[in-house]
Amino acid sequence: MRIESKIRSSAKIVTLICALLANQSTSAEDPIDFKSEVIPVLTRLGCNAGSCHGSAAGRGGFKLSLYGSQPSEDYRALVRDAKGRRINRNDPRKSLLLRKPGGDMDHGGQQRFDIDDPAGEILAKWIRQGANLNVETELKAFDVGDSTVELEKPGVEYAFQFLATFKDGKQRDVTRWTLLTSNDESSLSIKRDINRAKILRPGRHIVLARFMDQVTPVEILVPYYQSGESFVENEQWNRVDRFIFEKLDQLNVSKGAQLDDQAFLRRLSLDLTGRLPSPRQIEAFLADNAANKRSNLIAEWLSGQEFVDYWAYQIATQLRIRSQAADKIGARVYHDWLRDQIAEHKSWKVIASEMLLSVGDSHEFGPANFYRTTGDARLQSEFVTESLMGVKLRCANCHNHPLDHWTQDDYHGLAAIFAQVKQARVISLDPSGENIHARTGKPAVPRIPGEYFIESKDADIRVPLARWMLDDSNPYFAQAMVNRIWKSLMGRGLVEPVDDLRSTNPATHPELLAWLADDFVQHDFDLRHTIDLICNSLAYQRAIGSQDDPEFRRTYYADAMLRPLSAEVLADAICDVTGIWETYGDLPKGTRAIELYDSKIVSPTLDILGRCSRDESCESEPNVAGGLASRLHLLNGRLLNQRILDLDSSLQVMIRNENTTEQIVNFFYERAFSRWPRSEELMFWKSRIESEMGEVDPPERVQRLEDFVWSILNSREFTTNH
Repeated sequence: MRIESKIRSSAKIVTLICALLANQSTSAEDPIDFKSEVIPVLTRLGCNAGSCHGSAAGRGGFKLSLYGSQPSEDYRALVRDAKGRRINRNDPRKSLLLRKPGGDMDHGGQQRFDIDDPAGEILAKWIRQGANLNVETELKAFDVGDSTVELEKPGVEYAFQFLATFKDGKQRDVTRWTLLTSNDESSLSIKRDINRAKILRPGRHIVLARFMDQVTPVEILVPYYQSGESFVENEQWNRVDRFIFEKLDQLNVSKGAQLDDQAFLRRLSLDLTGRLPSPRQIEAFLADNAANKRSNLIAEWLSGQEFVDYWAYQIATQLRIRSQAADKIGARVYHDWLRDQIAEHKSWKVIASEMLLSVGDSHEFGPANFYRTTGDARLQSEFVTESLMGVKLRCANCHNHPLDHWTQDDYHGLAAIFAQVKQARVISLDPSGENIHARTGKPAVPRIPGEYFIESKDADIRVPLARWMLDDSNPYFAQAMVNRIWKSLMGRGLVEPVDDLRSTNPATHPELLAWLADDFVQHDFDLRHTIDLICNSLAYQRAIGSQDDPEFRRTYYADAMLRPLSAEVLADAICDVTGIWETYGDLPKGTRAIELYDSKIVSPTLDILGRCSRDESCESEPNVAGGLASRLHLLNGRLLNQRILDLDSSLQVMIRNENTTEQIVNFFYERAFSRWPRSEELMFWKSRIESEMGEVDPPERVQRLEDFVWSILNSREFTTNH
């Protein structure tokens, strides 16, 4: 017995000595930090991406948080879940964490590294040191060097270098463990093993650099092969033009031609009033010889009722104003209130404030319908952030936003604020309302997104939210609206999509967007001021280039974009040209489509043309130009044919009045295109409508004239704001 006891004692001593030696060896090594070293390795390898274990359901029974957004949960999944079999502290190289991605075992994600590679060494070293969790490591700064890189030509490679600074003051080169993604691999390829980018095409390229919880864009600019021009500033430039020309100069892109008066008049009329200019307006504008006649016309139309009606329609679409179930009263009251605010030159900040803080009977108080837009608190939080801030907070519902700083706490905390608003005909506050946090399963604490939790027991918990959202220093509120205004007037937002403002989706002209937002704030969020500023720019008044020209000319506003008319504007334009007005529900005949207070009013015409129902966001491009059903109806449906053949139509009246072919062609060109036909166009149509001898049967001539008007209404020149 004594011998066995001595043997056991000796074995314990040997074990103790070995452990001490191991600890001495380990203590000589720098400890591997789980949060700042292990997780970046997993991110760099793609293990916690949405297509792998970072998906909502995980993969193969193993789930990680998306891009390591929840380190504590990831640690538990790696070290404790599955009975701890993913980690082998006694022999780290036998850990599933190394063997599967290292290629020693079958792995659905294939081999991600060699075990002896730096990635394998870090993981093995972390396990050997005890697979510990350090949740105190916080990233203070992620330095990407130059946020904008200018290169001379395609074909060269750019080497990235990234430096991380932590809150304890330590710095580390994290280039190897930074995940790089390109917005277009066909234009810019990334050699991820060495984090170098090869630029394959000229232009502007965005690379997203991700380390820990930070994602930062790097802009790479390569000039185009066009012969650039020197942009010498002149008195016609306003501040908008300076930003546009600076970017064109930087990319070596020449600017296009400017609009003539007739094309400018048509574009401006559609953009400010949603309506084609009348013959009287065309003749008066062309007869005006004043040097500043364009600026005068902009100011005149901005002060008119048609501007109020059209921009009430635009913002009503943004706010998704529509009837709820069988209740049409609320939509009418809401739309009338909005139109009154625009007519009274109310600040966008004041309008938004009234909506955010509204209570009362939605049949009597228009802005109360703001809280009837969606069905619950979560959907309301998504709607509010998209429509007023241009932010897709919905991406933070199930996990932290993968491309922005918004967290699940932000999403559910904001929903907790709206949970205290009772959504019914009468909007009222309900302090007992709760929103259950998707991650914790408990009631979420009300929170100002990205800022702080609300602990106070204010009577109206929306007050601090409105104070924060509408504060002059909030970058989202002003930028979201000026970006939408820019898109309405220029065809695309400085940021696209317009409801996805984030640092990782940078504007084509970030300085211009920031300046427009600051200017908007300084002018008390005045919609007309910003519209006036943009319309008076040379950039707005640029002509359409050839559609064969490369896309980048339109992206950087060297040429104007060809913009399809929205369903409502096109419907009104068809009525203007044909002289046959649509009837919408029980509204008076002659009511314009853009005056409709409710997107649910029955209208086969608007449905054919692809109107937005406003059940969801309407931020996508109008459907009229690309929708197959719309094109078929325009080509061979009752929509146009019935109006052309109507005995009271403009064409049939002119035929009965025995107008000449030339008079009819001139009339429809001016009415539809806001210009007169060129000599070759007039000759072409006269030859098609009449025989060379001028002898054609009256019924045949009528049919040819009807085909002529049909051609006009189906032309791209008519269906676009060119």
